[in-house]
Order: sequence, then C-alpha cells, then structure tokens
Amino acid sequence: MISIEEIKKQGQTKKLLLLFAMISMVMMFGGLTSAVIVSASREDWLKDMTMPKSFYISTLIILIGSVTYHLAVTFIKKNDRSKTSLMLWISLALAFLFTFFQLEGFKEIINQGYFFVGPGSNVRATFIYVIAGLHIIHLLGGVIATLIIIFKHYKRSYNNVQYVGIELGAIYWHFLDILWILLFLFFLLY
Repeated sequence: MISIEEIKKQGQTKKLLLLFAMISMVMMFGGLTSAVIVSASREDWLKDMTMPKSFYISTLIILIGSVTYHLAVTFIKKNDRSKTSLMLWISLALAFLFTFFQLEGFKEIINQGYFFVGPGSNVRATFIYVIAGLHIIHLLGGVIATLIIIFKHYKRSYNNVQYVGIELGAIYWHFLDILWILLFLFFLLY
C-alpha cells in the first residue's frame, strides 16, 4: 500500500509537469497575440468587425465549468462520490457546450463575410480563427483528460486522500478558463 506521503510527492511532481505544459501554452498564445499587435497596424486590418455573440455565451459557459470542476474537487475531498460524479459530468457537458458555441462564433464571423482563407479572408478574422481554434484543441485535451478522470473515478481510484487526478483536471480547466477570458478580452481590444 502506498503511503500518504508518497501520494503527496507524486501529486507535486504531476502538478509541476502540468505547470510546465501550461507555461508552454502561455508562450504559444503570447507569440500569437504579439503577432496580432504587430499586425493591427496594417492598412488592411479590419477595425469594424463585430465580436460574435456566441463568444460571449461560451465565455459564461467556461466560467461555469470552472465552478463545477472546483466543486468536483471539493466533493471528492469530502468523499462524496455521487456529487463528485455529477460535477464531473456537468463539467464535461459544459466543455462540449463551450465548443459548440465557439463553432457557432465561427459561423457568425463567416456570416459577417470573413473567412479563414481566400478572397473573403482578413488578417484579423484569420487570427481569431487560429487563436480560438487552438484554444478549442487545448480544450479537447481537457475533455480527454476529464473522460479519463471520470473513468478512474468510477473505478474508485479517487477518494478523500487520493484525488490528485481530479485536482489536476480542475487546475487545467481553470487555466483554460483564465486563458480564454484573457484571449476574449484581447479580441475585444484588437
């Protein structure tokens, strides 16, 4: 049987690895937003593009997802398996809902007449497609992780002592939440 001290030590290592992954993502998005800032001075930069309403909705959804993931951690620490399960499933559903509204936002951009590439494309719209699309890809990584967490939860791998997997999922989800909010605000400014 593994000791509580070993569990904590393994948890710290996993958290450090997740931190390194998140730092690399911040660097990637930092590079992309820097490119937007430089490109915004171009003559063909579209200044009057309307931010899709679906992006506002998806922002609210991802915020709620952070709350439900946090509650999943809270409930597993209390060894309340049924409420933990519920919060994990709601978090997963919200991830799919977030993705749906992001794709709806892309449709709204297309309906404004701006495409990813081709004659109807625009530098600003292309940056929005690329940055939001990359965020969705990272979110899908979170969906896969959440599915694994749910599977392990049903196998009773987590309890009030050993819950680092759910905690890591929550940390990653909060990171995605903060990242999207910052990117969304950035889109509104540029």
